This record gives sequence, C-alpha cells and structure tokens, in this order.
Amino acid sequence: MPWFVYILKSLRYKKTYVGMTCDLKKRLHEHNRGQSFYTKAFRPWKLIYLEKLSNVKEARKKEKYFKSCAGRKIISKLLAQLI
Repeated sequence: MPWFVYILKSLRYKKTYVGMTCDLKKRLHEHNRGQSFYTKAFRPWKLIYLEKLSNVKEARKKEKYFKSCAGRKIISKLLAQLI
C-alpha cells in the first residue's frame, strides 16, 4: 500500500502543514472540514506538494525531514516558486 507525504498551504494565513497518510483524498477532506485539531483554524487548505512512498517507514522519515530546519527551507523555496 502506498503512503503519501503532503504539504498544505493555508489560503488565508501564512501557514503550512506537513502530514502523511495512506488515504490522501480522505485526509485532505478532513483538513478542509475542520476535523484536524491543528488545521481547522487555518482553513481552507490547498495541496502544494505530494510525494508517493512505498511504505509507512519511508513516509515517516520524509515527514520528519520536512518538519526539520532543512526541510522548512525546502518548503520556503517551494512557496516562492508558487508566487
């Protein structure tokens, strides 16, 4: 079963969110319906990055990377390209 690491950007605030899931469609729906504690205050969300990985261990490693200082720099560059 594939796993996904994703990055969301709030359309109203200067916030990003990094997460992982095996059911991307369901998870995005949950974020935009306010069913996630952290993300409900910053709705709506737009998917800006998606990476498919082969297992949960790889997905967790990639998610932790994006939440690190080096990973946040990559996210900042990605956001700059979207403008």
